[in-house]
Amino acid sequence: MRYCKKCVMPDTRPGITFDSDGVCMPCKNHERKQKVDYKARFEEFKKLCDKYRGSNGDSWDCAIAVSGGKDSHFQTYMMKEVMGMNPILFSVEDNFSMTEAGKHNLRNISEEFGCHLITLKPDLRTQKALMRKTFEQYGKPTWFIDRLIYTYPIHMALKFNTPLLVYGENVSYEYGGGDSEETYSAREILSNGVASDIPLNELIDERISKKDLELTIAPPPQTFSKIDPIYLSYFVPWNSYSNYIFAKSRGFHDLIGEWDRTMSIESFDQVDSVAYLVHAWMKYPKFGHACATDYAARFVRYGLMSRDEAIAAVKERDHALDSKAVADFCNFAGYRESEFWAIIDRFYNRDIFTKDSFNRWVLKDPIWAQK
Repeated sequence: MRYCKKCVMPDTRPGITFDSDGVCMPCKNHERKQKVDYKARFEEFKKLCDKYRGSNGDSWDCAIAVSGGKDSHFQTYMMKEVMGMNPILFSVEDNFSMTEAGKHNLRNISEEFGCHLITLKPDLRTQKALMRKTFEQYGKPTWFIDRLIYTYPIHMALKFNTPLLVYGENVSYEYGGGDSEETYSAREILSNGVASDIPLNELIDERISKKDLELTIAPPPQTFSKIDPIYLSYFVPWNSYSNYIFAKSRGFHDLIGEWDRTMSIESFDQVDSVAYLVHAWMKYPKFGHACATDYAARFVRYGLMSRDEAIAAVKERDHALDSKAVADFCNFAGYRESEFWAIIDRFYNRDIFTKDSFNRWVLKDPIWAQK
């Protein structure tokens, strides 16, 4: 494994590239953003909003895909209070045990900004069947939920005739995927890796039919072309930590005092539910990095942490999947914890991991050994 010379991101992250100096694309993109003329982009944003503002009379003129999290609070503030739009919010629940912060934040985003929020509670029977299948076959336990998070707002924007559909950041550009050029259009969002499709024939069986998967299927191109999905991160300086500080000022709750997650170095990202964190951690056995690396890299770029501090945080936290998340996941999906760990074991990448004398998986080339 090679690691970015500026942050702590490894070259095993899918789609990431390094330049000749050993610097990762997200760090390069962060540098590029310092030179962006955001005043000009904001004028572009104004024109885009002017195009749709009041397009449905007194009804909604844009839609926002939200979770209730820090970024959702910022997106809703921007569209409702700064741009003067009348947004409707669409969200997908994951059916796992919610944190107290998560319960509060969904209520808060609606009340604080005065917005209608329509939430999808997916079919539990289908979710549990798919969860076991995609976990065991692909190491993607929350694929059904992740896919819906991206496709459901698209279907709803079409139903409510709100072509302007607002997403937060371009994950590929901000954190390392396939995009080397930044764009405001989110039309390619379904191919960003998080919500990438799995062929229907691999999912359908005696328990799961095509109709159970209807909302996960993207509209055909001629229908999709009727909406205008955008990334807010193109038009304004995007910073996860700044969004958190802003969201707190408008009533957002983090997990401080509720849950110190063993795998995380922050208390404000993906705070909504418990078992979902298993999905976030599954990058570790596959690619050798997880939540701690993700935020350590961002904090280095934001100037909130030195690279040495980031390396220490990754060493302490990245491998440590939280036992509370495991217990909630197993209770929901019907696994014994021994079964759960046996499945996890299959997904450890033997090219980058080896077993130590205690029969534990350890990285062959950890970043702290390359300093």
